[in-house]
Amino acid sequence: MKVVLQKDVLNLGDAGDVKEVADGYARNFLIPRRFAVRANDGNTKAALHQKRLAELKRDKRVKVMKELSASIDGKTYEVKVKVGENDKLFGSVTANDIALAIKNTGVELDKRKLDLGEPIKSVGEFKIKVRLAEGVVPQIVVKVVGQA
Repeated sequence: MKVVLQKDVLNLGDAGDVKEVADGYARNFLIPRRFAVRANDGNTKAALHQKRLAELKRDKRVKVMKELSASIDGKTYEVKVKVGENDKLFGSVTANDIALAIKNTGVELDKRKLDLGEPIKSVGEFKIKVRLAEGVVPQIVVKVVGQA
């Protein structure tokens, strides 16, 4: 049976794809869970149209993210934290702290886009990747400065 996928299905395809699947798989799993609809002329054309719109949105988003990437790539942002003896931090520097430091320079950035890898628990400079969009990954430098 030919079906048009409404949502991304693991090991089958992405939303908007037209796939040939077993009748039972379509009737018992895909269609009842609204992952797919039977392929006919109207559904197929609508799916192709939705796929084109999704690609346009993605392209526009990537373009905007590339502009944002150019404005933050390689820049240094300073985060001030309280330290104890031997420059030992109380707690750690989080993605939220870094996002606030970036926001103070006038650039709005979601903290979930920051890829810290592991928590920052010491004073110094750290290179951090910012995952803005697929293929758009600028690096910023975060300078952690201690204050008494």
